[in-house]
Amino acid sequence: MEIHSPSSYDRKSLKLEDFKKFKIRSKNYEKQYCDIYLARLAALRDCILQKSKVKWAKYEVVSLLELAERNGNDDCIVIGTLYKHQELKPSVLRELSEELQVTPQSFRTNYASFKDLLFLEDETLRIKLVGNHMNIQDVVTGIVCAVFGHELENGAFTVIDWCFPGCCTNIATVDKPLKEWGQILIISGLDLANNTQLLSLNLLSEWITGMIGSAEIQKQVASIVCIIIAGNSVRGSVETHNYKRYFETKAHEEILFKNAAMVTHKLDNFLHPIVQSCPIILMPGEFDPSCHTIPQQSLHPCILPQCSRFKSFYGATNPWIGSINSRIIAGSSGQPIMDIMKVAGLADVSPLTWLERTLYWRHYAPTAPDTTVAYPYSKVDPFVITDCPDIYFVGNMEEYDTKLITVNEEQVARLICIPKFSKTQTGVLVDLQDLESRTISFTVT
Repeated sequence: MEIHSPSSYDRKSLKLEDFKKFKIRSKNYEKQYCDIYLARLAALRDCILQKSKVKWAKYEVVSLLELAERNGNDDCIVIGTLYKHQELKPSVLRELSEELQVTPQSFRTNYASFKDLLFLEDETLRIKLVGNHMNIQDVVTGIVCAVFGHELENGAFTVIDWCFPGCCTNIATVDKPLKEWGQILIISGLDLANNTQLLSLNLLSEWITGMIGSAEIQKQVASIVCIIIAGNSVRGSVETHNYKRYFETKAHEEILFKNAAMVTHKLDNFLHPIVQSCPIILMPGEFDPSCHTIPQQSLHPCILPQCSRFKSFYGATNPWIGSINSRIIAGSSGQPIMDIMKVAGLADVSPLTWLERTLYWRHYAPTAPDTTVAYPYSKVDPFVITDCPDIYFVGNMEEYDTKLITVNEEQVARLICIPKFSKTQTGVLVDLQDLESRTISFTVT
């Protein structure tokens, strides 16, 4: 009888560069949040000015201060940042109501209503936008745009048309031997605190380490250059309590801390054999033990002591942008897109559509810091998109969705919604050469 020796495959090499765009070097919480809007407007003003001049060439671009001093109602162009006034969005009054033991506001998943109002503001003034040529639900607070129209007698500005910054382009071209491209695996929402699908987790671990599957499957797995884990690995949700149980919750804080330590130890044990076989980029999520504000900083090395010892383990921020084998990859663990969906209130618009729109708005998290809690930047807004990603993803979505869009004649971008692994037992494989993506399921039937 002929005995076949087991096959051995070398994993494709990884060339990783973390752009460290969202790394906070020193923290200062004394600044006002208005500064980030001024920095955002300053960063995007030139590109929106060029687009508006191309679109409405014969009309004058004026500031809101100049608009207030003009006589007549001639059409003109105004550039500024959108502000969406919504009565249903969260406010500090909710926090005060809980502190004073009065009835708190109910938690909402939709902030939109027919009473919503839209304003445009720059460094000096704010003006109300009206007109039938715009749909308030299609936009959110924090978008820099140009509006074309004229001022009415009541002081409002009637919008005839508007334009956004549009996708930025990358000057650098990709030039790399095809044999070195490889694939990446993106997963999110492991939720080890509540995930009962232990067999699916074991299958994922054994599959990526080459312990299961035929020789052909193992050869394909060896082409995966790294794994991106997009947040909520420890928990996928948090238990909420009403005020009557507040003190009872405080009494159980020690138990909660012990449970958190147990789950992080579980995550460390789960990733330990994988990181010895394949590089891992680990992003924190909304419910992981990291700062609550975005950009969330990488998990502290002491939380995952076994994995942190390996050079193949990379703690990343959320959002994150970097280069993997010359492909620019950017994404978040879900908070910016989920917040946009709450603010807009459009049930028929998919998360993938909102993900695409953030590219045209040229901003990763336009609702930060209004309804998405963010660090109070003052001089720069790191969420402004300055490098158009080849792969742009959002984690912790309900289902997988993807789209390939054309940025310009020479560049395309792959947009991906990564489903929660704890609910779908599904990851997403992306080929770095042709940007094709497909799901890989570890469901046990």
